[in-house]
Amino acid sequence: MRILMISLSLAALMGCAHAQSAHNNFAVENIGDGIYVHHGVHLDIDEGYHGDICNASFIVGSKGVAVIDTGGSLRVGKQLHEAIRQVTSLPVLYVINTHVHPDHIYGNAAFLATKPDEISPQFIGHDKLAVAMELRREQYAKLNAKLLGDDAKGSELVKPTIAVKTTLELDIGDRILTVKAHPVAHTNTDVTVMESKASTLFAGDLLFIERTPVLEGDIKGLIAEIENLKSSPAKQVVPGHGPVTKNWVEALNIAQHYLTVLLTDVRASIKKGESMESTMNTAAATEKDQWLLFDIANRRNVNTIYPALEWE
Repeated sequence: MRILMISLSLAALMGCAHAQSAHNNFAVENIGDGIYVHHGVHLDIDEGYHGDICNASFIVGSKGVAVIDTGGSLRVGKQLHEAIRQVTSLPVLYVINTHVHPDHIYGNAAFLATKPDEISPQFIGHDKLAVAMELRREQYAKLNAKLLGDDAKGSELVKPTIAVKTTLELDIGDRILTVKAHPVAHTNTDVTVMESKASTLFAGDLLFIERTPVLEGDIKGLIAEIENLKSSPAKQVVPGHGPVTKNWVEALNIAQHYLTVLLTDVRASIKKGESMESTMNTAAATEKDQWLLFDIANRRNVNTIYPALEWE
């Protein structure tokens, strides 16, 4: 039940800061230097979810392509794959999942080889990702069937073929991607990707921009990892949800502020003996006007962290 509730908290924001090109209504933002980002639609999970709500990116090197997150269904993954083919015929060498949430992983199957002469890419994820995928298989399948209907067909879990315990460097030609595994934060399966040529950081859901941050892992861990990200050499950051930004330190500060206020308010409510239901209505209320989808996402966040904080 808790995993189902966690998965129901996933939503995203469409916001493109640069001009977009579109193929079959699948918009791809070219942010320069061979880096492309598709932005999912700004919808809550209960408002017409169709599997396309997170940022899905690809990076073109001289040897091949790396994909970072693949969307929430086989259909979305196929659209992403086709968008790549509109840009380059180079092979997809790596598919990287930034964490376990279903809106980021179910397009993986679109990148599996379908012909005898084809080779599947290596699938990259956190050391704990494979186990997390298996534990959630049944609940995620039921959720997909309910929300995606026919689009859920073929949206199979594709687990990592390479697990990252600390860091891993991937060479796609003329650029290095450094995949870093993080402690428990947004989830227990978070990785980020630092790209060397354009100094672009792919933060996954360690960073939400404009849309209320969502967490299922550890709020204290997430606050700490956001602080650590501020020392990145990045020139621009692709968040898990929301627009690409060059003002990424400010974006991290804004997200960290919300989480800190939420943590402080929930702790205060617990100390006063207020119920979780009551706390859902009051915690971080001062942040309401700063975030989209605040009411629903903030209540879910309280539901996640209140029980854990009771045991501090």
